[in-house]
Amino acid sequence: MPLFYSKPRAVLAERHGNMSLTPTSDFSFAANTNSVPIVATELPMVCKNYPILFTDGAQTQMVALLGLRASENLMVDDKGNWTPGTYVPAYIRRYPFIFFENEEKSQYTLCVDEDAKTVVEGTENPFFVDGEPSKMTQGALDFCRDYQAHYVATAEFLKAISEADLLVENRADATLADGSKLSLSGFKVIDETRFNALDDETFLAWRKRGWLHLVYCHFISNGNWNALVERAAMKVAN
Repeated sequence: MPLFYSKPRAVLAERHGNMSLTPTSDFSFAANTNSVPIVATELPMVCKNYPILFTDGAQTQMVALLGLRASENLMVDDKGNWTPGTYVPAYIRRYPFIFFENEEKSQYTLCVDEDAKTVVEGTENPFFVDGEPSKMTQGALDFCRDYQAHYVATAEFLKAISEADLLVENRADATLADGSKLSLSGFKVIDETRFNALDDETFLAWRKRGWLHLVYCHFISNGNWNALVERAAMKVAN
């Protein structure tokens, strides 16, 4: 099941005709994760606040690092507020909605996590009005459609950097002011030396695709490690 989602169901008038989505800025649902997937179009914003990393698996993923411990998001406080002035990744803003692909992989269906605290009975911000999708539901559909398109485009970029053998294992170790130590491993980064050794044909092809900018955003994002360590230290102090 995708991160955060426990009971996704297709959004249907007969099922959600009396349901409403409570408007809220409560991000407590994301408080216990230290990273979330990101898509390529987000990198110019993500690189200003978070390290951008790559994960292993059946398919390489690109993630924004939000914390230094496995179940800790340093950007969400005890009241569920996101740190002001920092970017909220689209994967988080999309919740509780998501697209699911049918078995034939021919179409997507808009779903909602019925276990989300914001999905309630009522008419304040309804899913449907007179049996038709409301403005809110249509907005969620558009958001998920755009996200899916960006996800597919991002997969092409990730495939390219994997096939070019640019990704290398890495780890991060930090010592906080109180003497406690933190260690993070199991992620990959783009090796700058390997990237600079790309042949001219590949380099020019990537420039035309807009992929060079994405690589540079990744390099820039490495400057955010210290900020995360400082946030972790502040949390320990408090």
